[in-house]
Amino acid sequence: MSDILVHTEAGVCTLTFNRPDKKNSITTAMYGALADALQAAEADAAVRCVVFQGVETVFTAGNDIGDFLNNPPATLDSPVFRFLRGIAQFPKPVIAAVCGPAVGIGTTLLFHCDLVYAGDNAAFSMPFVNLGLCPEAASSVLVPQMLGYHRAAEALLLGEPFMAEAALEVGLVNRVLPPTETAGYAQSVARKLAAKPISSLIETKRLMKKGQSQQVMATMAEEGQSFGRMLSEPAAREAFTAFMERRKPDFSQL
Repeated sequence: MSDILVHTEAGVCTLTFNRPDKKNSITTAMYGALADALQAAEADAAVRCVVFQGVETVFTAGNDIGDFLNNPPATLDSPVFRFLRGIAQFPKPVIAAVCGPAVGIGTTLLFHCDLVYAGDNAAFSMPFVNLGLCPEAASSVLVPQMLGYHRAAEALLLGEPFMAEAALEVGLVNRVLPPTETAGYAQSVARKLAAKPISSLIETKRLMKKGQSQQVMATMAEEGQSFGRMLSEPAAREAFTAFMERRKPDFSQL
């Protein structure tokens, strides 16, 4: 069975992270599947809304570290960057149903969603600095815009998790629900959107995002260049080696 499930019904395309034994960690192949699914959903007139979801215990643990080390994003045309551009520029409404950990890109992709519903067990984190890296998905501009600078600095410089109620307070999520109800609620909202005129949905979203769209894409490209460079630097090598060896990284000489 695929690690990314794609199901379209009644105008709603649901993309499910389906690798629960690996905490839904994302491989290069999964990024490619997500990018392709978004491209197909944009082109399909029958699709009026997209929903991202995981399972009740985990949204996604972020990048699969082993796969990431073996298949690092070499260029801005790599699957991960195709996916990021795809979700940032997707013209139709995007909803996320988030339960459990949402690590790294599991959190940053949410800043490109239009509506986010979280289980009360959701835990959001962006531990890029802890891996010797920098933010991605234009999060270096979108996180301060939504959270304010000091809260963004806490989230991005410390990389520590913040929970669903804190995400609700700063506006990252629209509603907090029991994990057993989160996906169903997101689907009910998606069906409401799918019943509305698609031209109005697309134009309203375009107008809301037009003021930041150029900045987002430019920032995403700049982050991608820095991210790629930092992957080969000593801090990232130490962080990833420590992760694979199940020890605490030592950055004292870096």
